[in-house]
Amino acid sequence: MGEPTSAPGSGQPAYLRDGPRPPAPLDSPRTSWPAWSAPVALIAGLIVAVVGALLVDVPALALGVNVTAQHLPEGLQIADTAVQDAGFVFVAVFFAQLGGRTVMAWQFGLRPTPFWRAVRWIVWIGVGFVLFSLAWKVTVHPPEEKVLEQIGTGVLSAALTCVVAPIGEEVLFRGYIFTALRNWRGPGTSAVITGLLFGLVHVGSAPLLDLVPLAVLGSALCLLYRQTGSLYPCIAVHSLNNSIAFGSLADWNWQWQIPLLMVASLGVIALLVAVLVRAHVISPERLPAT
Repeated sequence: MGEPTSAPGSGQPAYLRDGPRPPAPLDSPRTSWPAWSAPVALIAGLIVAVVGALLVDVPALALGVNVTAQHLPEGLQIADTAVQDAGFVFVAVFFAQLGGRTVMAWQFGLRPTPFWRAVRWIVWIGVGFVLFSLAWKVTVHPPEEKVLEQIGTGVLSAALTCVVAPIGEEVLFRGYIFTALRNWRGPGTSAVITGLLFGLVHVGSAPLLDLVPLAVLGSALCLLYRQTGSLYPCIAVHSLNNSIAFGSLADWNWQWQIPLLMVASLGVIALLVAVLVRAHVISPERLPAT
């Protein structure tokens, strides 16, 4: 956390100097995670999610809550999903430290990046994905998602969908899985594989026809991570996408409710990052890739 961020004789951090694209953490020997660990980490994450859900649901069942295969109360559904996302982060950190490796937040991309570079790529990725999604919807006519029937449309549901899920999924898929696969097949193929895995993990929570746009989004977020060297833009785009989807499925007003959700979600994420930086869990500066 205390490594230097500036080149000798330079008054600026290395990542702010003019030059080529800032090196991403996946270029660093310190993030040379083995490729085999990527699918294993995903499987482990799903297992942790199931076990975590059981640890939540079984006590609730013992206390008399009506829990069946066909019925899971809204509160328990929210708790189960939150445990899943926390499990994704736990699994990513666990596999990253195997072999005695030192694990730091910046290795998962939790580090700053040049602001306008990030904005440019967010706009390109965002607009491209929106156009693809509209074309897919008009062409294929996928059924409407039913996920809000399970978790509801309250504040906790919105926070889970637009804040917790983007953080947990980005740390595992872009921060760990994409980085590990990239050491095996390079960024292009790894982005496609990561995107496919990202789509497949949503089986059951999204209609099958929606898995294609999700896979495209997963691959596009790998590109965004690669180009900015930071996971923050990926979390932001993921949050904005989920906010739009959540608001649309909840029939919220496009004039103020959905924009407010988007801004509030990004604000909560920024506040959380600031707290973690203050607590020295995340470095305030981008560390060198070597």
